Amino acid sequence: MSKPFIGVVILLFLFSGKSRTDKGTTQNIKEIIIGRCYSYVKIVHPSSRYNCEEIWRDFQDAVLNKGPCNVHVEDYDKLFQTAKQTLPCNKLLFWSQTHEFVHSLSAVTHLFITLEDTLIGYMFNDLTWCGQTNHTGFDFNSCPEWSTCEHHPVSSLWKKASEYFAYSSCGNITVMLNGSIEKAFNKESMFGSVEINSLDPRKINHVNIKVIDDLEGPFREPCTSGSILDLIKILQNRGFQWTCTENEMSFMHIQCVKNPSIPLCRICKPTQL
Repeated sequence: MSKPFIGVVILLFLFSGKSRTDKGTTQNIKEIIIGRCYSYVKIVHPSSRYNCEEIWRDFQDAVLNKGPCNVHVEDYDKLFQTAKQTLPCNKLLFWSQTHEFVHSLSAVTHLFITLEDTLIGYMFNDLTWCGQTNHTGFDFNSCPEWSTCEHHPVSSLWKKASEYFAYSSCGNITVMLNGSIEKAFNKESMFGSVEINSLDPRKINHVNIKVIDDLEGPFREPCTSGSILDLIKILQNRGFQWTCTENEMSFMHIQCVKNPSIPLCRICKPTQL
């Protein structure tokens, strides 16, 4: 599940003691959310029909007049009902610590849909918000860090979104992991703690695990060792069919577009005259 992205690794720890604070609610949050909603229904998915003003009201109802550490996942139920979305089979892409790459992949190929490509993900991506106890407005001065409270208003929304995204999955799904870090599969990430448990084996035919390394390494976790074996064991125990591949050439080509000077990307040498 870090900032809300969607599928981005999010660590949810419950700390005791006084909460530290992060930046406050994003300025002009109403205009941003409603504007993104209209952009989504008019430009991104013009065939969709949503009431953007009603979505905003449901969002306010979930957050306002509550303490900044007292917004539960279920508080967003009405919002998600208003913004309910049917997702296509065989296209959903889950990710952990591969944020930049998966969104480049989604934008270039149009073969996959990430959480951030859904209506909720599109509207709330990279925003911060919190309310105040017995107060009708947002707190624009300071909001607690995610790690300081269990029921943070931002983390609760992304947890709800991740549950919905995973449970809606059908057909073949893809999971993109970073093989250059320790714990490519992290049980405390949003994928490891929320999404994998919300996948329905009755609706999913196959789980395609894709391991992608940084072009210059290190090369820590292949399909055959480390935490990825923990993921495979979970999938097997839950009855999923799976495959795992590493550093597919098509993925490396996309990486090389942004990093052409890296030695691994110098596939063709100039012809000597």
